[in-house]
Amino acid sequence: MNEITFESLGLNETLLSSLRTEGYLEPTPIQAETIPSLLEGRDLLGCAQTGTGKTAAFALPILQRLSLKAAKREPRAVRALIVAPTRELAAQIDASVAAYGRRSNLTRACVYGGVGKVPQVRAIARGVDILVATPGRLLDLHGDGAVRLDRVEIIVLDEADRMLDMGFIHDVKRIIALIPTQRQTVLFSATMADGIKALADTILAEPVRVAVAPEQLTVDLIEQKVMHVEKVNKRSLLVWLLKAESVARAIVFARTKHGANRLAESLTKEGIHSDAIHANKSQSQRTRTMDAFREGRLRVLVATDLAARGIDVEAITHVFNFDLPHEPETYIHRIGRTARAGAAGIAVTLCDADERPLLRAIERLIGQRVPVELDHPYALDVRPGELEDARGNARGGERANRGGRPMGGFPRQPGGGARYGRRDGAPSAERVGSGFGA
Repeated sequence: MNEITFESLGLNETLLSSLRTEGYLEPTPIQAETIPSLLEGRDLLGCAQTGTGKTAAFALPILQRLSLKAAKREPRAVRALIVAPTRELAAQIDASVAAYGRRSNLTRACVYGGVGKVPQVRAIARGVDILVATPGRLLDLHGDGAVRLDRVEIIVLDEADRMLDMGFIHDVKRIIALIPTQRQTVLFSATMADGIKALADTILAEPVRVAVAPEQLTVDLIEQKVMHVEKVNKRSLLVWLLKAESVARAIVFARTKHGANRLAESLTKEGIHSDAIHANKSQSQRTRTMDAFREGRLRVLVATDLAARGIDVEAITHVFNFDLPHEPETYIHRIGRTARAGAAGIAVTLCDADERPLLRAIERLIGQRVPVELDHPYALDVRPGELEDARGNARGGERANRGGRPMGGFPRQPGGGARYGRRDGAPSAERVGSGFGA
């Protein structure tokens, strides 16, 4: 069987050279299955999670197709449109397009809310080949007459499920109505909810369907575990965990913006340098926080799901689910923040009694029990039947961790044994101008 390479997928030497500069040696499965069809101009429906390489899967064919087809630049016009649900994801896509297309003559811009319009209007005034945008700001600029969508040849809807969750579905439909019917349409989603299927049926024409295998729902290198704890002891347990030396860089997930703020403040008071990121933060605040996290000046990032979607930071050693998500698919997105690029990672879920149904829903989705970690100082009382279930689950986890040592390098609780019943108390926010220069 012939080895699949970026060259064998049909990419030109200009792009291959950029990929070598970026250190990409071979395509991921989603790239291998997607790139040839997109180079042919086919519509595509892709089911893939963050971290699978999907940005390159659609960005590389766009760059090649636009480069091969010369077009006169028209004021305010756009040739390829990439729509993303959040500012962070839009900025990351734009940065990836810049890296892959550094040796091309194509122009690009990135527009999103939370910052002033004037620089963005200037960036697209002469027209751009590729525009990355969030739905609200794109429609806002279109309403101002600052951008034209009647020349769009290719549109990509990335993380469509998240746009559906965020209430952007009507904005997406308005955008689709503004672009030509003769176009190439690409839709990527981490899950295929009924709303996504319905949208795909209305905007895609005989699409190629590409999906990661179901068994790849969770990364093999992620060590998962759950700690049962009373709700009032969750913060104390989290502090205990974060003080372990093994936690080099961590994301803590909270369910609400207010909860994220309170948790970050509480951790900082305990001597754990942390900051929160969520939709109520200004773009400049979010950018400063993300820069500090990427550069290692901030050890712990407390995030809501919407704010964290699209964050791709290397060397995150731990993910902590302080609050369990209401949607089990969200658990997969969360823990996928760690174990990137072949590195190992640990995902710890703090589960109180009210959250056990949410945990069971997650376990049904991933097709396995999350091992129970008993060796912590705030272990929750459980009923006899639950105790046996938890102990059996934990034994399996201990066997996987060589002789029942504490998982993930966390310290043993005082007294050494596991016990039940103890009750102790953005990429830069500045717009990137046209051109793929340094």
